[in-house]
Amino acid sequence: MKLATLKDGSRDGSLAVVSRDLRKAVSATEIVPTLQRALDDWQQVAPVLTELAIALERGKADGAFTFEPGQCLAPLPRAYQWADGSAYVNHVELVRKARGAELPPSFWEDPLIYQGGSDFMLGPEAPIRMASEDWGIDLEAEIAVITDDVGMGTPASEAGRQIRLFMLVNDVSLRNLIPGELAKGFGFYQSKPASAFSPVAITPDELGDAWDGGRVHRPLVSSVNGIQIGAPEAGEDMTFDYPTLIAHAARTRALAAGTIIGGGTVSNRERSRGSACIAEMRMLETLEFGEARTPFLRFGDRVRIEMFDAAGASIFGAIDQVVEPHP
Repeated sequence: MKLATLKDGSRDGSLAVVSRDLRKAVSATEIVPTLQRALDDWQQVAPVLTELAIALERGKADGAFTFEPGQCLAPLPRAYQWADGSAYVNHVELVRKARGAELPPSFWEDPLIYQGGSDFMLGPEAPIRMASEDWGIDLEAEIAVITDDVGMGTPASEAGRQIRLFMLVNDVSLRNLIPGELAKGFGFYQSKPASAFSPVAITPDELGDAWDGGRVHRPLVSSVNGIQIGAPEAGEDMTFDYPTLIAHAARTRALAAGTIIGGGTVSNRERSRGSACIAEMRMLETLEFGEARTPFLRFGDRVRIEMFDAAGASIFGAIDQVVEPHP
């Protein structure tokens, strides 16, 4: 099942079911008004939404219309919690080198997670608006899960059962603000503005064999101004899987239904697959050429993030954003 949140003039939008080929949609508001409400009562609501999805696939859903990603908000336009992990330790190692920081050995054994802002989530085609190019605007292509309620202390062996949906993420980062902020010893804040999400959120079964219960095994494709910068394999080199990240987040607190847990910037040791962020590209250039050659994003640049199935069909639709100056 694929779900989208459509613009309707409200903060939380209206829930719609989307066809697997992303061509058609039908309003689900007669069942439940928003995705958060669906997650609140998932056991009761999901079967009814699934019936509507089946009817849509068979061409029997009343009121079906053409699906337009540009009319979507983020699947969860505001969330109770957005906690982003950094499960690809290869990526962490590279970006820390870029700012002259060593990688502690514990990073290979204990997951990294920070709590991001969740009051304003960007839709898939919302612009990235920043006050200055000097902040070092960067994309970070990721996959995130949305959980049901997760009890405090839930072990990884059980946490995977609480995954309800998957989304793609552009975790926008302001690279030139990060070193000074982390030097304070209190974590990210100004350097992590609003993140953007794919047009649809999907249930795990939509991934088929690409989902093994812990990791998603498909390339995540990123481009800037129409030029592909990378298609790293998401299931490879992911040090900590999603159940482990969820269990880590729930170690000392319960997680409410609608919690978003990100897997971090997808990164492979196989360099020929490219990168999912510019900071990693710049570090690799520095190691090879002695200097970084790729600039961070500038006003007017377009970022696109997408994942395709084995037949070449888009799974989540695309995050497609233009960088603009803040008015």
